[in-house]
Amino acid sequence: MWDYSEKVKDHFFNPKNAGAVAGANAIGEVGSISCGDALRLTLKVNEDTEVIEDAGFQTFGCGSAIASSSVLTEIIKGMTLDDALKVSNQDIANELDGLPPEKMHCSVMGREALQAAVANYRGEEWQDDHEEGALICKCFAIDAVMIEEMVWANKLRTVEDVTNFTKAGGGCAACHEDIEGILERVMKERGETFDPNAAPIEAVVMEKKPLTNLQRIKKIEEVLESLRPQLMADGGDVELVEVVDNTAYVNMTGACSACQMAAMTIAGIQQRLMEVLGEFIRVIPASQMPKVAVAAGG
Repeated sequence: MWDYSEKVKDHFFNPKNAGAVAGANAIGEVGSISCGDALRLTLKVNEDTEVIEDAGFQTFGCGSAIASSSVLTEIIKGMTLDDALKVSNQDIANELDGLPPEKMHCSVMGREALQAAVANYRGEEWQDDHEEGALICKCFAIDAVMIEEMVWANKLRTVEDVTNFTKAGGGCAACHEDIEGILERVMKERGETFDPNAAPIEAVVMEKKPLTNLQRIKKIEEVLESLRPQLMADGGDVELVEVVDNTAYVNMTGACSACQMAAMTIAGIQQRLMEVLGEFIRVIPASQMPKVAVAAGG
């Protein structure tokens, strides 16, 4: 029996943004029902700012696939397309407080659907077709490029790791030797030695000790203080109103309060905070703060 976090269970039983977005102008489809998992991601993108105003998903798959898709839509709403493309499968898993190793491929599917949707919006060609000779796992149509990318990004070290993150090797096992070859080559480039008998990595969770709310507030204040001179040079400013869990509520003041680019400024602050804190955090105008949070802050 796999051990699922409370966040995974919540997003499974109470999925956010399920269904197609009305008036969507970006669509990303990945996976195959015949292979067991499929995801259709729809986005409504502001054509002037490229900010994702709404996101929805339709998933055919297990509970982890539903939870990963649900949390992905929550993460990317309010982001620009460029910032959204920086969201990794580790970010998706971390926001769910980890996934069982055998279900990490669900977070990878979400990342690919996002890439496909952005390409669709920009009129670019994105496809998961495979060049002749590049296909490694015929059972699940996984190519060498994807396997190598996942090995690098997630520091995978065993065939079991690769199967957990990509599903490659989870069928007939005929591709295990080729997967070992990719692992050996990448690990050599990383300065490591491939050991076919090594233990697989554990579920992806936040490795560092989570910040206390007081520590989080202090770091947020430090980041805002570093950004303040740039905002004040344009006649604006930002103040922290409240921090509730991983959500920071701010007030944009001065010229920033009426600026048409306020949403992009907030998205930029959010990105900077995530880089410094090393965790996902949402930055939201204080005007959107729930009444419960207001009462707690007052």
